[in-house]
Amino acid sequence: MQAVVDGELRLTAEQAMRLYREMPFQPLARWADLRCRAIHGDHIRTYVIDRNINYTNICNAKCTFCAFRRDGHEDDAYTLEYHELLDKIQELLDIGGTQILMQGGMNPDLPLDWYLDLLHAIKERFPKMHVHGFSPPEFIEFVHFFDPPGSTLADKIRWVMTRLREAGLDSLPGGGGEIFAPAVRRKIGLGKCDAEAWLTTMYVAHELGMHTSATMMFGHIEGVADRIHHMDLVRRWQDKAIEDFAEDGGGRYKAFIAWPFQPDNTPLGRLKEWGRHPDDDLNEPFPGDVVAKLDGSGDKSEHREFGRRLRLAGASDYLRMQAVSRLYLDNIYSIGSSWVTMGPHIGQVALHCGASDMGSVMMEENVVSAAGTTYCLSEPLLCRLIRESGFIPAQRDNEYNLLRVNDHDAAPDLQISDWSTQRERQLHIQGAVNAGSPVELTVHSENNG
Repeated sequence: MQAVVDGELRLTAEQAMRLYREMPFQPLARWADLRCRAIHGDHIRTYVIDRNINYTNICNAKCTFCAFRRDGHEDDAYTLEYHELLDKIQELLDIGGTQILMQGGMNPDLPLDWYLDLLHAIKERFPKMHVHGFSPPEFIEFVHFFDPPGSTLADKIRWVMTRLREAGLDSLPGGGGEIFAPAVRRKIGLGKCDAEAWLTTMYVAHELGMHTSATMMFGHIEGVADRIHHMDLVRRWQDKAIEDFAEDGGGRYKAFIAWPFQPDNTPLGRLKEWGRHPDDDLNEPFPGDVVAKLDGSGDKSEHREFGRRLRLAGASDYLRMQAVSRLYLDNIYSIGSSWVTMGPHIGQVALHCGASDMGSVMMEENVVSAAGTTYCLSEPLLCRLIRESGFIPAQRDNEYNLLRVNDHDAAPDLQISDWSTQRERQLHIQGAVNAGSPVELTVHSENNG
């Protein structure tokens, strides 16, 4: 383990599985923390000020874990007008934001020019705003919708991506990663691209010099081996991108963020939890673990209850998974804490389990909120959580360059004398009111942890 921490030894998939299943939590967290410190040092942990803008909720995929998508005929279906989206960016700029995370449903009614004109409009009005947008499933649908030239999928993605990049796209988020294993992905992501297409999209982005992130959503029907297989594919394709493009200024995965599935208001969430049915024998393995293989070759026929039972992930499972990800993903710079799904205080604990970044203040969030989980933090609260964990909070940009190290008396959290004023924050949730204008939802951010 010391060799792993020092970067001298690479874990195998089998070893990662053994760590997850056998190592007690405290030493596992300690090794992950030591590896994090070897990469990031002992002092600074980061955050970003951005805004998650979901430009449409109309989507032709039918993912069973999603409560956000709409077909287009519903009263709360929407596609933002350009001026609405630009107003959101101005609000972000007003609080010191540096990037937008722009993702949406896979809306077949939007032509390529809609996206190009939008990006041009953003960059014309906000030339320094970093546009982190369009996840791999969106790009695969762009290929289907726009029918670009090219003899291979990579060629077609490159044609579309080059035009979006020239119009103002700066980097790609890792949305739609979910779980790569085919048996799981076919069950939970109807209409969403497969692992090969997802990874190919990111590889093309790296070829074009754009950085990306990778994600994983776990704690549903998958087995633990599926999670390790998912991370292994990310690590392999990262190796390939570094080998093929690093000398020419190519991009790479800058971060990995994993979070547990949120079941409320989703079709997948209606499945029975494993152990809650009188016929479930807890001496037998979870169906997902029976099917899961470290090489991703599991087949649904291996257990008749596969895909019919959930095994939700709680705080300890989340933290163990994050610790393993830090130790396994030795070629990924940052591991992000998912406080948006787990709550601020579990997110704070994650900083001692391998995470180096607390993500965004989350000025706006719609997808996770639609599934029943809503946490919101102001910049002072985010800084306070980092500082109370024993680190110095620092604002970063998309490439993890430090913009402001808060090691002085003017730091955002050190300006607050009455923390009761920070307990209620307003989180923008996109609604159907006035053809897509936002409605305000008040949440109690500190108490929700």
